[in-house]
Order: sequence, then C-alpha cells, then structure tokens
Amino acid sequence: MYFGWNLGLEKGGTGGLAIATFFIIILYTTFTFSYAELAAAIPKAGGVFDYAHRALGKDLGFIAGMAQNIEFIFAPPAIALSIGAYFNLFFPQVPILAISIFTYLLFTALNIYGVKAAALFELVITLLAVGELLLFAGITLPHFELKNIEHNAFPHGWQGILAAIPFAIWFFLGIEGVANTAEEVVRPQRTLILGFGSAILTLVILCVLIFISAIGVGGWEAIVYKADGTSSDSPLPLALARITGNNHMLYHLLITIGLFGLIASFHGLILSAGRSTYEFGKVKFAPAYLGKIHASFKTPANALLVNMILGMFALLSGKTDEIITISVFGALTLYILSMISMLRLRKKEPGLNRPFLVPLYPFFPVTALVIACISIIAMVVYNLNLALFYILLMALSFGFFKLFKKQGTI
Repeated sequence: MYFGWNLGLEKGGTGGLAIATFFIIILYTTFTFSYAELAAAIPKAGGVFDYAHRALGKDLGFIAGMAQNIEFIFAPPAIALSIGAYFNLFFPQVPILAISIFTYLLFTALNIYGVKAAALFELVITLLAVGELLLFAGITLPHFELKNIEHNAFPHGWQGILAAIPFAIWFFLGIEGVANTAEEVVRPQRTLILGFGSAILTLVILCVLIFISAIGVGGWEAIVYKADGTSSDSPLPLALARITGNNHMLYHLLITIGLFGLIASFHGLILSAGRSTYEFGKVKFAPAYLGKIHASFKTPANALLVNMILGMFALLSGKTDEIITISVFGALTLYILSMISMLRLRKKEPGLNRPFLVPLYPFFPVTALVIACISIIAMVVYNLNLALFYILLMALSFGFFKLFKKQGTI
C-alpha cells in the first residue's frame, strides 16, 4: 500500500490501473479461499511446493516451489529499496542502497533469532501501519476531487490496463505466505483459514481506500513523479505534501509510520521466504544445508542467509519496477500451478481430510486460474525481456535440479 503500486499509474493511468485492480481483486479473492483449502488439508511449510508435488508429481512440484522462491526472494529487495527511499527523506546524506542493505541484515537476523519474536514484531508494526493508512485516508479524503481521478485516466488506451497488471498484483502480493508458517502455528487448519480470510478482507478495503485518497488529491502524476521528473518510490508522502507541506508534523508522522508499513511487508516476506527455501532443502530438491534448522534458535537460518545474499544482488540493480515484475512472474506461476493442483487433488484424493472447503467449487479455483493465465500472458507481451530472464532463471534451476538429483548430489 505504501509504494510500488503507483508505478502502475505510469503504465495505465488511473483508469487502466483501476480496471486491472478490479480483476486482480477477483483473482485474489477466489485464489485465497481456494489456497486456504490446500493449506488446511496439507499444512506444510513448503506451501505450493508441497501441494503441487503431491498433486502433479516431482517435476511440476519443483517448478511450483521454484516460482514461489523467486516471488519471495525478489519481492523483499524491491521493498528494501523503498525503505531506503522513505528513510532518505529524513536523512538525504545516507545513501538509499546503504539503508536497504542494513535493513536486510537487521531483519534477517531477527528472523534467525526466533519465529515467535518475529511474529510478534510483525503484528505490532502491521497494526501501526494499518492505523497510519487509515489516518492518511482521513486527512486526504476531505481534499478529494473527482476531476483528479478523471484526469488523463487512460494515457496509453486499453493497452495500459494490461501493462498495469503487475502493479495491481503488488497490492496483494505475498498473501499466500500465510500458508508457509503452517508447521509453526497452533491448530493450523483453523489458524490458516482465519489468517487468509482476515488478510484478504483487510487488503481489499485498504487497496480501494488508498487508491482513491492518494490519487484524488492531485491526480496520478502527482504521486508518480518527483520534482525532478523521475519516478518515486514514496507516493503517499507526495500526496500528503500537497495538503500539509513537507514540514508539517503529520507529514513526518506518515513517513515515520510508513516505514513500519514497508518493514511489515519486508519482514513478512522474509519470514515466508525462509520457510519456502528451507522446505526445498529439507526434501533435497536443493542443497541439503538449506533444510537445516539452527541448533539454538530452531529457525531455518541457512535458508534465510542464502535468501538475503540473493536479495542483495537484486538490490544492486536499483530498478524497483523490474524487480517487482520478476516477483510477480513467480507469483502468477504459483497461482496457476496451485489452482491446477487443487482441481487435481479433488479428483485424485477425494477422501483427503479437508477441514475447509472452498465455496462455490469449482467456480472459485477456475476463475482464479483463468485470470492468472490471462495476466501472465499479458505480462509476457508487455515485459518480454523480463519474461525471458524469468524463463531462463526457471530453466537453469530446473536443469541443475535434474542434473544434481541424478548424480545424487542433492
């Protein structure tokens, strides 16, 4: 909510991003309840990897798990860059990259220390961040003007709708990470369902609220471009500055608590990524040391450290929009394979204990599957070079997997 989605306005304008977001809300609503059925029936840390492995076999299980790893490894660097950008508003003399790297080190260490401490921290900063979003909406909505929403709503025509898809997905990206904590929660069936249900409801309400209030102040260009004409990773401060100026207490409050919002997203994705990579190592689909638990802290320390190193390499590109797009490619692959797995398991294992059943089956999983397929096709068309990079990354990973598995190295 605090950054990233505004870059979709540059691609599609207010109208293009709004229409894309409408369909993505349908995707995530139907996907979330379908995924909750899988998570409750197979409560394991690997998430989609475990579901696809069981439903579709070893090879497609690997591809699903690798897509999940790419999503969770590439999303945090994009958020780390935005944390650096927000912090840089307070301390311009501190380089954004230095702040981003320090953030990685600090929160990887917290996750290694323990899941209980990490989860408690996540809860506190999320409550602060949601409260700040509501405060932001309360300040900006009285200044809302319809003409700002209508202005230059489709700068690139209908094609802008398709080009804006990755940034509409960014509003909700990572919600499936709830499933990756399945082995560490009490009563996973009940807890996961409550987690998914409350998460999607919160995100949809905040998405609509922030979209309208941020753009309604001064039009979409005002929260995309900084004074020097470059794209911004901090849209909400840009919107609020038009009302309060950049020296007002409320402006500084937004930046301060806005950092908590970014940290909540960053920290939650690191937590999920560690469990996803750990499960890969545990079943020897990746080097076995990734599946080791720290002797003292009982957390997947090796997986967390490797993910941090990979994330730091992505940081060096400095291109938030491209990092987001690669992460979304992974997410959409995950959504497609998980919905196919769900449909397959209903036929393959009708007797599987399912504490939660998705409503309106098969409408929900099929709807999610169709929208996800259309979205990934549109992303390939409008991001061909990044799509080729993603395909190459997946192909190399699969090639190494088959080679080392054959040799018995992993």
